Amino acid sequence: MNQRILITEDDQTQRDIIADILDLAGYPTLAVASGEEALDALREEDFDLLLTDMKMPGMDGLELLRRAKRLRPDLEVVVMTAHATIRTAVAAMKEGAADYLEKPFDKEELLHVIGRSLERGDLRRRNLRLSELVSDGVALGNIIGESQAMQAVFERVRRAVRVASTVLIFGESGTGKELIARHIHFEGPRKNKPFIVVNCAAIPDNLVESELFGHEKGAFTGAETSRAGKFEIADGGTIFLDEIGDMRLESQAKLLRVLQDGVVERVGSAKTRQVNVRTIVATNRNLKKAVEEGTFREDLYFRLEVLVIELPPLRARMQDLPLLVGHFREKLAKKLGIPAPPVGADVIEAFRRYRWPGNVRELEHTLEQLFVLSEGRPVTVEDLPEKLREPTPVSGAFALPPGGLVLEELEEDLIRQAITRSGGRIKEAAELLGLSYKTLQYRLKKHAIDRHDVQD
Repeated sequence: MNQRILITEDDQTQRDIIADILDLAGYPTLAVASGEEALDALREEDFDLLLTDMKMPGMDGLELLRRAKRLRPDLEVVVMTAHATIRTAVAAMKEGAADYLEKPFDKEELLHVIGRSLERGDLRRRNLRLSELVSDGVALGNIIGESQAMQAVFERVRRAVRVASTVLIFGESGTGKELIARHIHFEGPRKNKPFIVVNCAAIPDNLVESELFGHEKGAFTGAETSRAGKFEIADGGTIFLDEIGDMRLESQAKLLRVLQDGVVERVGSAKTRQVNVRTIVATNRNLKKAVEEGTFREDLYFRLEVLVIELPPLRARMQDLPLLVGHFREKLAKKLGIPAPPVGADVIEAFRRYRWPGNVRELEHTLEQLFVLSEGRPVTVEDLPEKLREPTPVSGAFALPPGGLVLEELEEDLIRQAITRSGGRIKEAAELLGLSYKTLQYRLKKHAIDRHDVQD
């Protein structure tokens, strides 16, 4: 604890008592008797917080507050007064005070107010630092990170912007694959052309080719009119194929032809159409393993593996957690139309202990839930959902029961837990389990699990 506190109190006994309490709590302090001495100290040394009495001979606390803020705009100020009225508190707050204490106060109240004010100031400085760091390479569009892993990602993304090659983005669900794809498109020479997003896992198998390459009237039941596919619509721009690992082999062959020759052929037509499309694909699956298993074409894999960007999971870059919290705090405050609530250090520590299976997306959703419920007041550990208050088992902590277990039964039980926790939302349940949307759908059918029955 290195946050320094400047105490200004004309009563020596009170000054010594306050200094002793704060010193014992681990705060380095300097105690002075007047506003003039306080200003001299602020000119010569750095302090994180000024704790000042309001009623003092010569310069009073309100004037000291004004002048201290002119010297150090980021200084946290807490005022002490034996004449606490709404008018006094409002005047101090309008001048920039973080909080106030009404005399007489006890040790616990003093430490609580000081701790809360320092946390608020620390978070504000982090947010300011975040804004400054955008130009220093820790933010790329809406992608935030100063960890070594993210710096490597940023370098690859910058390279991808400069070239026209196919890009393969690999990462778990919720790591920001689409954000990366959008940045590459909108920072590159195709930014004024279409950017088309296709979730391969969400399209029924029998409609994948129609969605991607289009179809002619009468090509299949229900094809009442001719329709251009996503590649034709994206002509001149970029197509982003998410969950490429879930595409069936027949469609993979046609995709390979588009990538190699730049031509598409609509379902039900022998005519080819030339397209000029940059392709960015993403997956949370191990495509090398899929090639070995025969579920992904080797020639397509080599065609895609030109420029690979691998996004680390949130649990592997906890160094970025405070930056991400600060970023989402400001973003969500604007979205929700509420003051950005302070997030305490104990909350950040609870975040660090959690595994974040849904990664950055789960973090944002969790913060939004907390901010809505807090209604602008500081977020505390007591506000956290149960999953964040429970200790997360460390890797390898799962013990095999003495009598053994049936893996099929364990899988079914975990799926049911994920469905319950997600409120029946398949996509969120899949993220909790580290599965793709389509894989979870398959396993629900395999175990004859009805998501509506599970959550009831």
